[in-house]
Order: sequence, then structure tokens, then C-alpha cells
Amino acid sequence: MAFDNELVEEESFAELFAASEREQESNRIVEGEIVEIHEDENKALVGVGDKLEGIISLDEIRDENGELKYGVGDKIKVMVTGYYNERPKISHKKVLEQEKISNFINEHKDDYEDLVIEGTVVKKNRGGYVIESEGMQFFMPRSLAAFKEGDNVIGRKIKAQVIKIDPEESSVVVSRRKLFNEERKRKKEIIDKLMEEDTIVEGVVKKITSYGMFVDVGGVDGLVHYNEISYKGPVNPSKLYKEGDTVVVKAINYDKDKRHLSLSIKAVQPDPWEEVESELDEGDTITVTVSNIENYGVFVDLGNDIEGFLHISEISWDKNVRNPADYLSVGDQIDVEVIEINPKTHKLRVSLKALQPKPFDEFVKNYREGDVVEGEITSLTDFGAFVRIGQVEGLLHNQDVSWEKGAKAKDLFNIGDKVEVKIAKINEQDEKISLNRKALLESPLETFAKNHRVNDIVKGKVRDIKDFGVFVTLDEGVDALIRDEDLAPLSKDELEKDQEIEAVISQIDTKRDRLRLSVKKLDYIKSQALLDEINEDDTSNSLGELIKDKIKK
Repeated sequence: MAFDNELVEEESFAELFAASEREQESNRIVEGEIVEIHEDENKALVGVGDKLEGIISLDEIRDENGELKYGVGDKIKVMVTGYYNERPKISHKKVLEQEKISNFINEHKDDYEDLVIEGTVVKKNRGGYVIESEGMQFFMPRSLAAFKEGDNVIGRKIKAQVIKIDPEESSVVVSRRKLFNEERKRKKEIIDKLMEEDTIVEGVVKKITSYGMFVDVGGVDGLVHYNEISYKGPVNPSKLYKEGDTVVVKAINYDKDKRHLSLSIKAVQPDPWEEVESELDEGDTITVTVSNIENYGVFVDLGNDIEGFLHISEISWDKNVRNPADYLSVGDQIDVEVIEINPKTHKLRVSLKALQPKPFDEFVKNYREGDVVEGEITSLTDFGAFVRIGQVEGLLHNQDVSWEKGAKAKDLFNIGDKVEVKIAKINEQDEKISLNRKALLESPLETFAKNHRVNDIVKGKVRDIKDFGVFVTLDEGVDALIRDEDLAPLSKDELEKDQEIEAVISQIDTKRDRLRLSVKKLDYIKSQALLDEINEDDTSNSLGELIKDKIKK
């Protein structure tokens, strides 16, 4: 058998091993007799001839249960390894080890090229390491140990390959480095074969993690990422497999630097998305099964490892869907409409509400502008309130809530309150509904009109001065407009806020909520009344004198 150059040394490994064990004389086996047992000292005296007695530890002659296998007078084979103060050094354990190693050598001396032993490093000497395995000791030269410098290896369990058996020396030499090289070579051959195009093999699941599972393919471990298990997308491997399961895989990548082999289960299977692309179109109605429910939507199974997604917004026309589980359960079979197919990303989106009657369309069929309906407050904002009418919502703006100036819906209502409103406008294009509440209430002007008529004289205070006229507020809480042309003989430039003005009512329009006043008309009425009064007086005086007299009064 050929060996690496590292195996060639001036001093044979067998000699190094023997030298580490040899002391005053060569090891020899004799049949001795147990003459004394001292359990308190955990030792026994064994006669080995020539009136010589050696000492062995009782641990060498105990069985698995700790009981002594021999007694005083029993014959026992021991190995004399040397002498100490003229007392022979003996061992029964070494006899057993030698018998085992002899049997091992006889069994494997002609066929040990691929033989691998597993044992524990028990000793280190100047030439290398002693490995103990199944009651036998093997020698591993330092140059073939492949340990890092400074590592404390005593007690470490290792695997090593047998590289030499010497029946004459009863020694076996092993190499950890040789095993590594052989395994590396074998793994390279396996990986090269796996990376051949369309190579499909069986593997055994060794370990399952949150990101995938490791699979043994002929002695090489590869990772099946959770994206490579199913065409559905990322899946939890622990729900589909367990350690020890056999799976069919295909190698898809090998990183030489990291020595990382990537495997795929789905690559072995036909791509179901090819069927989706050829058989399905957006707008098609299909039957699916609810497979998983999340708070943001529902995953549905189309079969053949195809999964679609039903977003929470596509479950119902109800905009207040908070939990999909309130509408669907795992295992439900439902009809949905395909609304998006993305072949590049393998994404398929479906809609449940697309197959349901559209609430706005139903609303338009049943209601018209001007209808008075009762609704429920669903939300309140700074600009108004949303009111549910059947399955749709309309906006009740603050300016249409009440006749009270500055009134806001959030100050008048609570969510859930019932409110009667008038449908002010239906915008079919934008699917928006405008509502009005104050149109159903009696306006301040309507109340005012019950007690006042055109040409009534009233008093009010200036509230606002505009380019086109002056707004005044009357005692009854209504506002009126005096246009510029109706202000004379007053001058707008001389008016101030809260200044009291007397005028007559020139117009009351309750439908358009308009009240107009006129100072000019009041001045005319007063002038006309003055003339009437003058005409009734004595006509003997001149007209000028009478007017002067009236003015003085």
C-alpha cells in the first residue's frame, strides 16, 4: 500500500509507539496466581513465579457491575512490563488489550484501506498520540493528527483512518489527516456529481431549523432553504417533515469558499405556475380553500402547491373589517375573482368582495337626492361626521350639521348615535354621498319670518363690513345684509363694528336663508310719512315754513 511522504520517517511509528511503552524489559505475558486481595487498599498481590509478586489494581479485575471476577487462588494472565525496586510491574488490562489488538490485526491485516476507528485521545508522547477504542490502543503520529497547535486534545473523541498494521509489533497506526483528505475527496466527487445537470437524488432529513432543513445526500449535508420546499413560497419545514424522513432533492448551488451546498425540493417538481399562466386570466372566478389567516389577510390554496393572497381590503365592501377571522375560517371553500397574476414574482391576488353586490350600486338603486333617511354615526373628524346608511357611508359636513354658527359634529354626536339626515348629493363617478342635517331643522330665519314682514323696522349691530355691504346681527339672532346701495344716507366708511343701525326689512327668503335690510328705504319711508303729515296740516302757511317747523319739532 502506498503512503504519503509524511509517513516516511527515519524511525518507524511502530518503534516510537513501542519505545513509549518499553521500560526495563520487553513486555511478556505470564500466568500468575492471586495470593492476596486487599479491598480496603483496592489492590491484589499476584504471584508471577520465582517467588515474585506483583501488584495490580482491583479495578482491572472488576466486571461491569463492579464485582470482582477473581478470588484468592485463581489463575490470571498478566503482563510483566518492568520492575520497580525488584518488584515486577504487572497489568491484567494490558493482556486483554493485547488479545483484542491481536484479534483486530488478524481480522483486518489484509483489508484495512477504508477502515475507520472512533476513539478517545488518552495519551501523548514524543512521537504522537495514543487513541483508545473499544479496549484497544492505536498510535497516531503527530504529523498525521491534524490538531491545531496548542490544542488540549487529551480526552477528545475523534475519528481516524487505519493506514498501517504491523502483526509482528502488534501495532496499528492511524491518521486523522488521511481521513480528512479522503472525506474531502469523497465529498468533492459527490458534489461534482450532484452539480451535473438534472441530477436528482434521495436524501435523509438530518436537522430542521426555522430557516430550512439539512439533508444528508450520500454523506454530504446540504441545506434546503424554506423557499426551496414548495412553490407556495416560504413554508415551515417542521409542519411538513421530521428528522429521518427521505426526500427527493436536486442540487442548485455550491459555494466552494464556504463549502455550502444548496438543495431544492421544489426544483424536482413541475412548476405549477406554468399552468397558472396558461390557464388563468385576471377576472376569472375560481374556487379556493382558506389555508391560513393572518391579521392583514388570508392565504388561499388553489391546489397543486399554488397559493393566492386575499388582502383584508378585498374580503368585504365593509371598510371596517378589522379581523379576517370574523369572516372566514381555515378550511372554508370560497369563490373568488383573480385580480392580479405576476409570473415573475409568482404572486397571485384574489378578491372575495368583487363577486359580491357593490353597496354603492345598491344604494343608487334605492335612494335619490332629497330623500330623508336615518343613519348611524361611524366616525367623527374635525370637518364632520361619517354616517352609515345601509352598507355605505355618507359625509355630514360641519356646515350642514346645524344652523348654529361654528357648530361641529364631534361636539354634538358620539359614534353609534342615530341621526336623521337628508341626502344632499350623490356623486356616482366618485362614489361619494353628501348629507345634510340642518336642512331638516327649522332655520333661525324661518322662526324670524313668523313674526316679521317686509317693511318692518328693525335694529341690529354691525357684525362685519364687506366690500359689497354690511352684515348686521338682529336681536333675534339672525344675520342680515345691507348692500352698499341700501346704506344711504349712512356712510360705510364711518361705520364701526357693534354700531347700532336702524333699517327696514327689504327681503325675506327662507328657501335661500337670506335676509336683506335697507337704510335707504327706511329714510324714504320716514320722508314719505313726513310729507303726509304736512299735507294734513294748515295749508295757509308756505310749504317751506311747515317743513322747517316739523324739523324743529
